[in-house]
Amino acid sequence: MHMPAMLKEQMEKIYRSLPPDKIPWNLEAVPDILQNIVKTKTIQPCKVIELGCGVGRYVRYFATKGFDATGVDFSDSALVLAREAALKKGAHCRFIVADVLGDMTEVQDTFDFAYDWELLHHIFPPDRERYLHSVCHLLNPGGYYLSVCFSEEDPQFEGTGKYRKTPLDTMLYFSSEDEIKALVKPLFEIEEIKTVDIKGKGGVHTAIYAFLRKREDS
Repeated sequence: MHMPAMLKEQMEKIYRSLPPDKIPWNLEAVPDILQNIVKTKTIQPCKVIELGCGVGRYVRYFATKGFDATGVDFSDSALVLAREAALKKGAHCRFIVADVLGDMTEVQDTFDFAYDWELLHHIFPPDRERYLHSVCHLLNPGGYYLSVCFSEEDPQFEGTGKYRKTPLDTMLYFSSEDEIKALVKPLFEIEEIKTVDIKGKGGVHTAIYAFLRKREDS
């Protein structure tokens, strides 16, 4: 199973037709959650990978904080922008075109910390277990994983239903905390799962924050 072809086409169109500052999820400021992980030394400089990195703003942030940072996305157009921005800003990081629901053989390395920011709501329940196994495979023993995705309690996009269409015509799946707990437990120890508010260009989103550690037997 791979990310749906229609989603890839939609994302390519978005990254080709909209200026980066008009893309709804491409925020100028790095989210407080990611900054706090660095500031509190919850995760210290290490090898980090972002899955679904888009134009790579957060990958560049980690690179400037002493991390060995890699970003993965299935959109060639997004990564063209990511590489251009990294070069312009002098950020030493790498970007790899790969489908997170594929086997990701393009990613040859393993990492101490993996995260996805507003990616999991693009991955529907039948594909999530496969995705989590891929994340686990990329992590070194005891590695950490952070996922932040939209909650079913989110008032945005008409605020009802598990599946909701966005103004950009993409379809998202809105999760519950219990769903996320059941999804991650076979592979990860749960450090913390909670409901949080995160900033978006169209308003505040209610999201599920999951901070996890790879199980020794996974």
